[in-house]
Amino acid sequence: MTRDAFPRLPGYDELPADVKDVEIAATARYGLRLFLERVASPDAGPGDYEYFRERAAQRADEGMPLHLLLGTHCVGTHELWRALRDVTLPGEEAALAELSDYLFAAQERIVAAVTETYLDEQAAIVAERREERRSLARALLEGVGGGTGVEAFEEGALVVFVCLPVAVRDERSVAVRRLVRRLQAAFDRVFGVGVPALLGGAGGHAVVPGRDVVEVPGELGAALREFCGPGVRLAAAVADSVGGIPEAARTAEEIVRVARACGRPPGPHRLDDVLLEYHLSRPSAGSERIAALLEPLAGRPELVETLRAHLELRQDRRATGRRLGLHPNTVDNRIARVSSLTGLDLASAHGTALALAALLLREAEETAADDA
Repeated sequence: MTRDAFPRLPGYDELPADVKDVEIAATARYGLRLFLERVASPDAGPGDYEYFRERAAQRADEGMPLHLLLGTHCVGTHELWRALRDVTLPGEEAALAELSDYLFAAQERIVAAVTETYLDEQAAIVAERREERRSLARALLEGVGGGTGVEAFEEGALVVFVCLPVAVRDERSVAVRRLVRRLQAAFDRVFGVGVPALLGGAGGHAVVPGRDVVEVPGELGAALREFCGPGVRLAAAVADSVGGIPEAARTAEEIVRVARACGRPPGPHRLDDVLLEYHLSRPSAGSERIAALLEPLAGRPELVETLRAHLELRQDRRATGRRLGLHPNTVDNRIARVSSLTGLDLASAHGTALALAALLLREAEETAADDA
């Protein structure tokens, strides 16, 4: 079988010689003995398939394709049946039929046992590798030092933050596990490597190794929108070394927060797109007093929403009206009300800058409160 029959299977010749000549041959011999014992003692039961399970787990661990593993069992069964057929004499057809029943019933049970064990082992291997990558991502993002795989990031990395439009909080749910698998697959496919990531129902971070990767490919944004919806946001920051990864992660997350607070539409965000707003949102000695300028708008979300859109759209009353579904005169009335309540002159560059800074700082406070 191992010399003449199995080589017909695609990929069999590429296996190591010891696997073919020793281990697979031993499995075939065990199968033959099991069949002969079944014929000799028909009432003894189907036999012990634990040996096949052990070999299946070993083949899965070695990466042997399942179709090739099952192919050896099916071809082996066929070869044994041909041998029985070739020695069957006239008048012995009933005996051949009885032996065939034993043979194919055993094949069905063996294939089921092998498939179940192989898939279980593969699932365990995938889960182990996934957890290894999550552990690596956690170590990199928290800056806790060395570990297996860290050397790939010594020359730098691109840290990507993804914020999903609808956060699923139950991290153990099937929906979240499926979403995380698809997110991880998108990162791996787009960047061409296994990307360590900490992802969940609200999104998360991924750390792409290499100093040559400096921005997020458009293909990634398209892939994420495909299965996360059009509301997905993402941003990236470059780390020059392993030690810079935690700060890059915070920067990427902050870019998304600022872009959302400014009313920018979902999608990929770059620091250059929100450079002024990013600077204005940095905490300083006067941050609390600036944020307090909008305190009179508490309980008036429609005014805050109008102010945010008005500033984002360069104070274009018609564009603001279109975005919010309002008449331009309503926009004017709301902006006038904001000025009246806060005392900010939104017609001046100084008043506009203060309003923008106040919006960003209040957004930062609210985000910090939610995280706490």
